[in-house]
Amino acid sequence: MTDDEGSALKPGTRLVTAGRHAKNRRGIVNPPVWRASTILFDSVAELRAGVRKPDDGLYYGRRGTPTQWSLAEALTELEPGAAGTVLYPSGVAAISAVLLSLLAPGDELLMVDSAYEPSRAICNGLLRRFGIETRFYDPAIGAGIADLIGDRTRVVFLESPGSLTFEVQDVPAIAAAARARGVTTVLDNTWATPLLFPALAHGVDISILACTKYIVGHSDVMMGSATAVPGHFEKLRRTSHALGQCVSPDDAYLAARGLRTLQLRLRQHEEGALAVARWLAEQPQVARVLHPALPDCPGHELWKRDFSGASGLFSIVLDGGDDAARAALIDGLDLFGIGFSWGGYESLALPVDPAGLRTATSWQAEGPAVRLHIGIEDPADLIADLGRGLARFESARG
Repeated sequence: MTDDEGSALKPGTRLVTAGRHAKNRRGIVNPPVWRASTILFDSVAELRAGVRKPDDGLYYGRRGTPTQWSLAEALTELEPGAAGTVLYPSGVAAISAVLLSLLAPGDELLMVDSAYEPSRAICNGLLRRFGIETRFYDPAIGAGIADLIGDRTRVVFLESPGSLTFEVQDVPAIAAAARARGVTTVLDNTWATPLLFPALAHGVDISILACTKYIVGHSDVMMGSATAVPGHFEKLRRTSHALGQCVSPDDAYLAARGLRTLQLRLRQHEEGALAVARWLAEQPQVARVLHPALPDCPGHELWKRDFSGASGLFSIVLDGGDDAARAALIDGLDLFGIGFSWGGYESLALPVDPAGLRTATSWQAEGPAVRLHIGIEDPADLIADLGRGLARFESARG
């Protein structure tokens, strides 16, 4: 299949065909698990040829085997216009490696104020140690980002929607303003994946996924990825090799296996999450539901314009109460696990406190917040479980 033919396929079809080239699977439906550290060459001349072009074929295990290549190629094919994808052992590893490939001492990074907490930690720790300054900006800034871009600004980092408070950013406007000033845009696109929001088509230069979540889909593999436009992909690959970043072929196999069912799973996550979110919006114990697909959620119009669907992650703000009342709600849930991450088949509930994470904007709420990931269970069962939880909350709230 040519590149033009592949780009003409519908996204659901690309999920099935992407990365399954003959060279990677050798006649087998799923590219097999190729485990390797040492690669043997037939001659000194062949070894020296490999040294000259280490990314053109099997060279050393850290550079990958057809198992990792097939997954990277599949993720690249999901973003038309991409030059390539680099795989990392976690989403945080992807974020840090991307930023280190783009920034140098004295540079400035503009980071969205609603960012994933580890992204903020990278800015305030690792990057600061290297003399890289971070300024946090309002996620609702849109084209106004141009007013913040200075002579030292090199990167604008976006996360849309935010993974705790779910503000949707005007990604095309921000990307256009950054490009006009020669500034690179990076998007954490984990919530939507390229299936619901093709980031590069909306002007982004580098799209990061915590593949741990929806790509893998089964809560049993840690992985990250960065897919980039021409020019930036080469920088990512060089920096990642210098940092020794690589993923195991077994994990790559599981991630590729999860990728094939991504469309089916996201549809179920979306359907269940919307059913639960709409029910929660009607409950007196809930002050607000932060789900971009709901009309009264800030950023809904941008979501409707740019996204082709929603995933299973959203938050609720409770009406009054304190941390103990929130814990009473969560602790007694039968069908919701209590834990970090999301994107697996199982539902999760997590207490979240965004106020302490904001610096450019303020977070004010009617009560404590809970982030919910709606898995692929029957939403009627989840609603019944949450109903009992809200009753506990009301009793504890007094």
